[in-house]
Amino acid sequence: MTRELVLDTETTGLEPAAGHRVIEIAALELVDRQPTGRVFWTYLDPERPVDPGAFAVHGIGDDVLRGKPRFADIAEELLTFLENAELVIHNAEFDLAFLDAEFARTGRATPPLASGHEVVDTLRLARRLHPGVSNSLDALCRRYGVDLSARRYHGARLDAELLVQVYLRMTAGQVGMGFEEAIQAAAETAPAALRRPSLPLPVRRAAGPERRAHHERLRAIAARAGSLAPFWLKELEATKGEP
Repeated sequence: MTRELVLDTETTGLEPAAGHRVIEIAALELVDRQPTGRVFWTYLDPERPVDPGAFAVHGIGDDVLRGKPRFADIAEELLTFLENAELVIHNAEFDLAFLDAEFARTGRATPPLASGHEVVDTLRLARRLHPGVSNSLDALCRRYGVDLSARRYHGARLDAELLVQVYLRMTAGQVGMGFEEAIQAAAETAPAALRRPSLPLPVRRAAGPERRAHHERLRAIAARAGSLAPFWLKELEATKGEP
């Protein structure tokens, strides 16, 4: 059984070292890539004002957070929920830095979350799959056909729900990787007459660095492809044997 938690946070600002705090946290559970309905979600009193720039992004103001639990109040429950789970986070470095800082403030001897959990950073994964283009959560939703109509602001719960859909589609082999549009366009285009070239076409073999990059990408896809992993591993083995 593989247990994953798709996690997101919202904060008062950008820098935990400058005293900014977590104001919302959401973690949605997947077991063997299926949503279970189990969720950890709460707003938090950061014990400081929300910066105007942060408010413009998530729309969560001081009035909403007044009277909510402090992080120290939910730390034990959160740690219990995170136990034995792989963490799936978009731009994981940001969220983990804030959570580690929050646990440190409680006085607990809690090691960094990345040291006790396998972490899948969907931003890094997306950059490998889609180099040279925007890989924000909004861009990925559009790329994979995830409905964004309910999203006026960022929010940890809503963003985690969107990321679940993106993550499952992004790691399901070739599905949602931009091939559907090309296939549909080809199907709608009248076939042109084929002409055999009069001279042999040159064949350019991939060099060492290119081959290694290709193998790394196949491994990354296989690692997240679930039931399709054997197909990608077979492709990987086949390319290793090429001249």
